[in-house]
Amino acid sequence: MAVPNGTFQTHQAIGNREDLTDLISNISPTETPFYSMVPRVKARMIKHEWQTDSLAAAASNRQIEGDDSAVNTAVPTTRVFNFTQIFKKTIQVSGTQETVDHAGRDSEIAYQLMKRGKEVKRDIELALTQNQAGTGGATAAARSLGSVESWLSSNWTSKGSGSPVHTGFDGTIINSPTDATTQGSFSEANLKAMIKESWSSGGNPTVVMCGPTAKQKISGFAGIGTQFRDVGGKTAASNRIVGAADIYISDFGEHRIVPNRFQRDRTVLILDMDYWAVAVLRGMTKEKLAKTGDADKWHLVTELTLESRQEKASAKIADVDGSL
Repeated sequence: MAVPNGTFQTHQAIGNREDLTDLISNISPTETPFYSMVPRVKARMIKHEWQTDSLAAAASNRQIEGDDSAVNTAVPTTRVFNFTQIFKKTIQVSGTQETVDHAGRDSEIAYQLMKRGKEVKRDIELALTQNQAGTGGATAAARSLGSVESWLSSNWTSKGSGSPVHTGFDGTIINSPTDATTQGSFSEANLKAMIKESWSSGGNPTVVMCGPTAKQKISGFAGIGTQFRDVGGKTAASNRIVGAADIYISDFGEHRIVPNRFQRDRTVLILDMDYWAVAVLRGMTKEKLAKTGDADKWHLVTELTLESRQEKASAKIADVDGSL
């Protein structure tokens, strides 16, 4: 149908206001399960130290009536440590950008600081859960904290081949594990075995933390309740298809299955959270830096490390492949 002559259209108009919604959508995930679960303690030096200990193995204990008491040789505690790592994000916003009208935020500085704060939290989760070695740094080298994967060296199994090495803390440094050259599929039997190892060492693991592929793999284990769909019910709940596992019940208790976007998908962590903590040297601080021109510069900074109070209480399955 033809447009009548003289009709004034938006294509010709000058001065129509823009239609920009006052909302900014951000898809990037901000869940940090490990960092959110662990307690906070105070660190007072860049080399944060603590002690671990264990009891003698249970043994037959029968004594002769009236006999002298023999001395049980005392075993000293073990002194371990980790280094604090500095996390920082910096913004710089021009005076003009801070002054003009904005859609979705009142202040560009406040918005950028909020974003950077979430980014630092994600960076911390990545550092805590990956295979990062603990290093003391140098004049021109940053310190790094030893991560969960690197600490776990007593209770572990590898599904790959190619001589994987998991040394952990050797008294001098927290070593990053050497990955297998190939990866393999893991099974429910592997999960049961590592839960058992953790429990036998004295732990009570309550969390199984894993990447997305491993999470789906666990949801398909035969030992978990049969998947079903109840179509006869009259409520929304009765019409759900159950295809995921949030809790795994083993011979040694209940274990939450927690997916983590920031840990490596090739490693399944079986954790007793009572034996982990984050030691904070400097809490998250917002600081305005010196002004050198027509812009304002700020940074967010924090410094912390991971405290592994007894790595034998946890376990891991390493070198898991990405296939279901």
